Amino acid sequence: METNMEHIAASAKVSKGNLYYYFSTKEDILFFILSNYMDLALENLEADLQKIENGFSKLRFFISRHVELYVNNVDEAKTLLHEKRSLSTKHYRDIAEKERTYYGIVSRLLRDLCNGPDRPSSDEVTVMTFLLFGMCNWIYSWYDIKGSVTPDKLSQLIWEIYTDGFKGMMD
Repeated sequence: METNMEHIAASAKVSKGNLYYYFSTKEDILFFILSNYMDLALENLEADLQKIENGFSKLRFFISRHVELYVNNVDEAKTLLHEKRSLSTKHYRDIAEKERTYYGIVSRLLRDLCNGPDRPSSDEVTVMTFLLFGMCNWIYSWYDIKGSVTPDKLSQLIWEIYTDGFKGMMD
């Protein structure tokens, strides 16, 4: 069902006038949600990573932070994945730029982990980055915050599988 400002105001338990005071359109609301979510994802990320010396510890920190952000903001995360294409070109570009910044931080982190002679190509780092995002970004579709696997345990499992592969998990 397509929603309108009246439905949004009712769901938010505010008057339509109050809603229009802050937002002119539904798109403005969507952009606000997505922009704030990406700001949370980026907030202090580079500074926090710089405080960590070991590359694998940085990766562990990133995964834990990403999972925690997701489980605490599951509606916003899901909205980002599914609704950003509903934005106008200008708003879409603003969100895409924040996503590129986030992606860049993670791809640099992964590239820096691979300093040996068999260093992966740029394309391989891209694949590695999106594989990690794939593991982390779709947890909203199956993860049960009330289940026995805590967010900390979930991020630990993702980190172990990602860094050691399935072989490491089977030993």
